[in-house]
Amino acid sequence: MSTPSQLFNPKSSKLLTAMMAIFLLYAFLPLVWLLISSTKTQEALLGSFGLWFSGPFALFDNVAQTLTYNDGIFLRWFANTLLYVLAGAGGATLLATMAGYGLAKYSFPGKRAVFAVVLGAIAVPGTALAVPTFLMFSHLGLTNTIWAIIIPSLISPFGLYLVWVYAIDAVPVELLEAARVDGAGELRTFFTISLRLLAPGVVTVALFSIVAVWNNYFLPLIMLNDPNLFPLTIGLTQWSAQATGVGSDPIFHLVITGSVLTIIPIVLAFLLLQRYWQSGLGAGGVKG
Repeated sequence: MSTPSQLFNPKSSKLLTAMMAIFLLYAFLPLVWLLISSTKTQEALLGSFGLWFSGPFALFDNVAQTLTYNDGIFLRWFANTLLYVLAGAGGATLLATMAGYGLAKYSFPGKRAVFAVVLGAIAVPGTALAVPTFLMFSHLGLTNTIWAIIIPSLISPFGLYLVWVYAIDAVPVELLEAARVDGAGELRTFFTISLRLLAPGVVTVALFSIVAVWNNYFLPLIMLNDPNLFPLTIGLTQWSAQATGVGSDPIFHLVITGSVLTIIPIVLAFLLLQRYWQSGLGAGGVKG
C-alpha cells in the first residue's frame, strides 16, 4: 500500500500539475474563443482564426447591435430570464429551505417515505418529466405563459435534500429548545435564528437554482412559442437558426456577443457569493 510520502512525491506532483493545467486549458478555451470572437465583425468572424483577434475591434459596436437588433428583443429576453430566475429560483430556494429544515428538525409519521420520494425525485432526469409536464400544463391552459416556466422551477429535490442534510448539524437542537422556552414561536425561531445558521447552505442552493433556471433550455423550448416570452437560451438559439434556410440572415456575431452578455450575471453571482458557496459545501465535512 502506498504511503503519503510516495503519493505526494515531486514526480507525482508534477504529473498532477500538468493534468490540472490540461483540464484548466480545456475548461477555459471555449471561454477564450467566445471573448475573442465577440470583438470581431461578422466578416472577420467567418474568415479568421478563432483564437486570435482579426479585423477592427468591434466589441462595443456588437454590443450596441445586440441590444438594438429587432427592436431590442434581446433586452426583453434578458428581462424574461431575470423574472424566471427571481420567481423560479427564488421560490425554489425558499421552499427547499423551509421543507429541508422541517424534515431535519421535526419528526412526523411518514418521514422515511418522504426521504425515499425525495431521493427518487433526484434520480429522475428532467427530460423524462418534460412530456408529462407539458401535457399537464396544456390541460390547465398554462402553456405559452410565464407560469409554464416558473411553476416547474419551484421544485428542487436536490436543493431540499441539501438543506435537509446541512440543517441536521448546522442548527443545534438545544438552541431551538432554548428559543421555545423563551416563548418564541416556530416561525419566529426559523426566520430569526435558524435561517442565519443555514445561510451557507441556503446560498449554495440558491446558486444551483439560479444556474439551473438561467441555463434552462428544454422546458421553455417545449412550453413557449411566443418570442416575447422567450428566455435568453431560446432567443439566442432562434438568432442562430436565422443562418439556415431560404433567405437566411446570419448574425453569428450578435449570437456570440449575446452569449457573452448572458454569462456575465452568472459569473458575477459566483464571484459575489463564492465564500458562502465554499463554506456551504465544506460544512458537511467539518465537525465541531
